[in-house]
Amino acid sequence: MKCERPWCDPPGEIEAGYCNRCGSPPAEESPVSADSAPASAATVAPRNVGTSSPRTGTPRSGTTRAAATGTQVRAASRVELPPPDIKDIADVLLENPSIPENKRYCGNPECNQPVGRGRDGEPGRTEGFCRKCRHPFSFTPKLAPQTVVGAQYEVQGCLAHGGLGWIYLARDLIVGRWVVLKGLLSGENVDVIRAELRFLAEVDHPNIVKVHNFVEHDGEPYIVMEYVRGATLRKTLEARKAANNGEPDPLPPTQAAKMMLEVLPAFGYLHRQGLLYCDFKPDNVIRTDSSLKLIDMGAVYQMDDTTSAIYGTPGYQAPEIGDTGPTIPSDLYTVGRTLAVLCTDARGYQTTFAKSLPAADEVPLFAEYDSLYRFLVRATAADPDDRFQSADEMAVQLEGVLREIAAAESGTPWPEVSATFTSELRSGSEDPDDWRALPAPLIAADDPAAAFLASLAVAVTEPDEILGLLELAPERTVEVQLRQARTLIEAGRHDDADTLLNEIALANPWEWRVTWSTGCNALAQADADRALAEFRGVYASLPGELAPKLAMAYAAESGGDLAHAAHWYDIVARTDPGFTTAVFGLARCRTQLGDLAGAIEAYERIPSTSASYVDAQIHKVDAMLDAEGRPLTVDDVVSAGAAVARLPLPKEQQARLTANVLSAALVLVEDGTPAGNGADGAPPVVLGYALTEHDVRLGLETTYRRLALQSPSGAERIALVDRANELRPRTVL
Repeated sequence: MKCERPWCDPPGEIEAGYCNRCGSPPAEESPVSADSAPASAATVAPRNVGTSSPRTGTPRSGTTRAAATGTQVRAASRVELPPPDIKDIADVLLENPSIPENKRYCGNPECNQPVGRGRDGEPGRTEGFCRKCRHPFSFTPKLAPQTVVGAQYEVQGCLAHGGLGWIYLARDLIVGRWVVLKGLLSGENVDVIRAELRFLAEVDHPNIVKVHNFVEHDGEPYIVMEYVRGATLRKTLEARKAANNGEPDPLPPTQAAKMMLEVLPAFGYLHRQGLLYCDFKPDNVIRTDSSLKLIDMGAVYQMDDTTSAIYGTPGYQAPEIGDTGPTIPSDLYTVGRTLAVLCTDARGYQTTFAKSLPAADEVPLFAEYDSLYRFLVRATAADPDDRFQSADEMAVQLEGVLREIAAAESGTPWPEVSATFTSELRSGSEDPDDWRALPAPLIAADDPAAAFLASLAVAVTEPDEILGLLELAPERTVEVQLRQARTLIEAGRHDDADTLLNEIALANPWEWRVTWSTGCNALAQADADRALAEFRGVYASLPGELAPKLAMAYAAESGGDLAHAAHWYDIVARTDPGFTTAVFGLARCRTQLGDLAGAIEAYERIPSTSASYVDAQIHKVDAMLDAEGRPLTVDDVVSAGAAVARLPLPKEQQARLTANVLSAALVLVEDGTPAGNGADGAPPVVLGYALTEHDVRLGLETTYRRLALQSPSGAERIALVDRANELRPRTVL
């Protein structure tokens, strides 16, 4: 069965319920939101009983919780990744397996103290006991080449050393395939380990390494896993650093984001199975020639487990793990930390910034792409309730950030239908006085009143009538209340709207749509500062959406901050020029800032297929002919004439634009501006007339007489004929 997801191009095959290319389930399968995932554990080892922090945050703080959309994770297929460095089997084995002393730590998760360190010039011991907790340690491989484990797996050598011991490459003597043996901590009850790991054999997803078996050798337990040929993301970073003379060379942000988008389906799958990955980091992801795979399942944790030890890595693990245990937000925290490590030089990520991010102005990438920074801030928020609550929700926002960055880097727009907002509700070149032109949050399809609200949208339009009908709603859900608030704003009852919004916020502290509606209410009252603050809060929750950025631009322009407004208009317009209000807003701000060339460039972003294309071209012509603050050139007039000639306009409008262009041309030739030479040494031609005073005047005379013939007003016809006579070429008669 072929994958039917629109983003899977070319389509993969559905294997074991998931696409082997994009990792999505079949298109007909209903998406699952975070609310349907099993409950998370509340206690961990050491067993300090605790629960997740109460949800006392305020949606005015800028860290509002976005509701999970339930949209399936999508692959960013337009971003190309370089081919992975896939080595031959003989080249992946370590010649001299050893662990540097500075990387030797106690394997007891409650201790984690340095062990095996040298003293007084003597090398450290590779085997022994921790001085603090007496937990045994060993950094010597226990399995030598040609050792047969479980009467089935012949060891070839060591691949790497992980947090739980050495990782070996072996040959399955029965099936004839390569496998990986991963050692587990000794001293544990093998029967308990076997029972706990049995569920891993049932994990089946194209982006997760397959667990084949569980075996013992000399009393030591091992997981037998699928061998994946490729390079870990850690090896990729190390190779880039080596090629850059030893200096960090992070991945381009688009590549790093694409990689995280490719592994997020695996997280969504695990969470729906009641499992948490726990130890996600660059070391535990391998790039094959066709996909990315999670390769280390040794730290996977069952959500209903309250006794097993929890494993993670400093710098990646969420800070609350010791109190609350692993949760979906803590799992997604590791994805955010990994993304930060992949696309920045990551200095201090395990020390100074082990539980935080550097300020945006300290990292050039963050300063350049604020949406990426805001995404990482939310993904790694200190409060788990302020983070993303599902892999789907996280992926939707990350793909939006990716599209924004890719559009900026390539100059090619990347429009996409939002799963959270409508498109803009009005288009064109109007000033940002009407908040109703902004996109509106979509109604949750699973809301009990969704069908009622949908029918209401086409039944009546007057605010008072709508408010009356809303009182008859079958249930006063959040969606009904939000619609009431919007209608109150439309009716000009701003205080009543604020009262209702505050009521909704008290019952739903993480409802970002309250913040959005409050911003709209402020914008409707021309309170630009308040509106901007509210829309910033929505942006913090939804960094990948364009609607909050457009709203911030509206508020900034309304408040007179044209530079700030132009910044946000530019981001929206270059990512999706279908937001024509952003294009016109950008051009409007640039014009007022004296950047006419920038305004012209903005108008050119609207494609010819857009309903606003002609309007944009007319504004572009006006900008080309605007001589205020700059000298008008021959190129300006010639380009404006060419633009007018291409426009499919009514005759009268075409004639008026022609008159504007030829009037500007007349100013040039009368001032003695050199016309330059066209083909064969002739002067350039503008709208069929040579750029000479005689021909330009002839063109103006003809144009004004044409306008006079089309005018329904007698007085106007006389005025236009008089104007034609004034401009006709001068003669001696």
